[in-house]
Amino acid sequence: MEQAGPRSREPQALTRTGTGLPEVRTRAARVPVQQRAVDVDRARGRAADTADGAHPARTDTARGEHVHSEPTLPRACPEDPGRPVVQRASVRGQILDALRAALVAGELTPGEVYSAPALGERFGVSATPVREAMQQLALEGAVEVVPNRGFRVVRRGARELAELAEIRALLEVPVILRLGRTVPAERWAELRPLAEETARAASSGCRAAYGDADRAFHRALLGLAGNEQLVRLACDLHRRTQLPRGTAPSAAVRAELMADAAEHIALLDALAAQDLEAVDGLVEQHFGSA
Repeated sequence: MEQAGPRSREPQALTRTGTGLPEVRTRAARVPVQQRAVDVDRARGRAADTADGAHPARTDTARGEHVHSEPTLPRACPEDPGRPVVQRASVRGQILDALRAALVAGELTPGEVYSAPALGERFGVSATPVREAMQQLALEGAVEVVPNRGFRVVRRGARELAELAEIRALLEVPVILRLGRTVPAERWAELRPLAEETARAASSGCRAAYGDADRAFHRALLGLAGNEQLVRLACDLHRRTQLPRGTAPSAAVRAELMADAAEHIALLDALAAQDLEAVDGLVEQHFGSA
């Protein structure tokens, strides 16, 4: 019979199971309420990979960790302060959304270099989720990694934006025309609420809000083709055409967005009527003005 020994936070000795294989028995470590900053940063880094919608706090007894989520960040658009705040469990997801909105709104200047610690201080979080969000933006082509300094916001020239719009047209136009010949009229009616949402977002003049609504509409439209890879590629191209954009007077931005949203409604009407000639003209115009 084993004698009870003093409590210890170190793993206990190996024992033998019935199969003869060694078994490691560990005791979950207790983490003090006030952790050092570096420990908090590491814990948050491990928690950053938690999927959206996960429980905000969890105890990992296998590692002896107690991990909390970061405080919720505001997701308000500068041009639309009344826009609802998005609540998520993933801090990295919140930071990514906030950075995308800041890029579209011009709060992060093209050509400037921003460090993860400085941005983390701005958002009230550690540098780890900011760095991970910036790495995602680098994959999307919105920023460039500058070794030992941070991330530089890319400059989008008119030619690059035109090339991206052309690629979107090459991908989406043939698919939309094919869907116009095969999808029944009632399916197009199901997309009308999404088209109307783009019009509401456009009326706010907020590029970030409109970008979200516009992407949702095109994602649902292309989703009728049943090709998930196409939808993902199209969404990536959409983000690249949107991030970052130059500044312009609010009235001009609102007029531009309203015109773009109106084309969604007209396109659905043409698709429901199976007027392929009108559909062809509308999608060419839509991507030509993107």
